[in-house]
Amino acid sequence: MKLLRTKAELNAWLTARGDARRVLVPTMGALHRGHTSLFDQARGEAGKGGDVIATIFVNPVQFGPNEDFDAYPRPLEADLEKCADHGVDAVFAPDLSEVYAPDRSITVTEDRLSGNLCGASRPGHFDGVCTVVAKLFNLIRPDAAIFGEKDFQQLAVIRRLVRDLDFPVRIVAGPTVREEDGLALSSRNTYLTAAQRAEAPALVRSLRDIAAGIASGAIKTPCDARKAFLDRFAAASLARLDYFEIVDATTLAPLETFTGQIPRLLAAAFFGKTRLIDNVGLPRD
Repeated sequence: MKLLRTKAELNAWLTARGDARRVLVPTMGALHRGHTSLFDQARGEAGKGGDVIATIFVNPVQFGPNEDFDAYPRPLEADLEKCADHGVDAVFAPDLSEVYAPDRSITVTEDRLSGNLCGASRPGHFDGVCTVVAKLFNLIRPDAAIFGEKDFQQLAVIRRLVRDLDFPVRIVAGPTVREEDGLALSSRNTYLTAAQRAEAPALVRSLRDIAAGIASGAIKTPCDARKAFLDRFAAASLARLDYFEIVDATTLAPLETFTGQIPRLLAAAFFGKTRLIDNVGLPRD
């Protein structure tokens, strides 16, 4: 596995690899089983002669002023071991100065999918995501890129980025990886106290219960679903709900009816200072 720290090293490696199929997995490091599942998926997408390229870069422009940029874990050596163990061919892990010029003045802005859900409480976050992903697409020129479904709004925004800016990249969704009790894997889970960790699976349990009620017909409207979710999640006494929404899975527009729609249920909640997100679709038969 090759570690690439500069754009010049990256370009030289890509040039040497020629026309090999490229599959990109962008990350901010602090890798866990959720990330390594994406590497495994990318290995299958790349095929025998293709390349899996992971990026490890904690992107400052997607952090808000009161968020945990400085505290975000950066265990590079451990991350590189995980990449090597899961078939990654090259890791691009640049310094900040390699990605952003000190006088940078261009930002990629998304103004339709990012105004609600996580975007409502994190203004500018998805502009930061779009900006760095656009740069990575330009630098690496992948055939496909894999993004996890746990960050469902991000996945939708990236799909829109590719569509609207005509990037020749196929976006592949990676299923959410969970602990045995259902909690979605996240680097932020390590910030939870023991009591908070014990309550945290209430987020996905509540989402799954409401999704099952919608699928069975027991819950007939989005308004009823919201009331049922609030009642169900109230049992998590250590949590403070940020949002619960039922949206169209493609446009992220809030639903007023379930007729003819593909609903996605999304929620975010604070356990102390730790903000967790999760989402589910309707169960399949």
